[in-house]
Amino acid sequence: MDEKTRTEIEAQAFRDLVAHLRQRTDVQNIDLMNLAGFCRNCLSKWYAAAAEERGVTMDYEGAREIVYGMPYQEWKAKYQTEATEAQQKGFAKSHGEGGH
Repeated sequence: MDEKTRTEIEAQAFRDLVAHLRQRTDVQNIDLMNLAGFCRNCLSKWYAAAAEERGVTMDYEGAREIVYGMPYQEWKAKYQTEATEAQQKGFAKSHGEGGH
């Protein structure tokens, strides 16, 4: 496989992942962190870092809007629920008390 095709396939896979996460608003970031070790915010940070590496100005909030499909505060107000004690314990166990 040539480099251009690989990059196009990876880009489509990323777009499909983001579209899937936008559809699954029932899945909380803490659940993603507890099960997979990353969440929408991690994707946003990786996106912003990749843009900066290529000389494209991209702040974290702009990257979050790309991943969430709306401003983060709007998504949070619409879809984020209070973490349960079990979720918090799972997060502390897998990521330490300091968060991610």
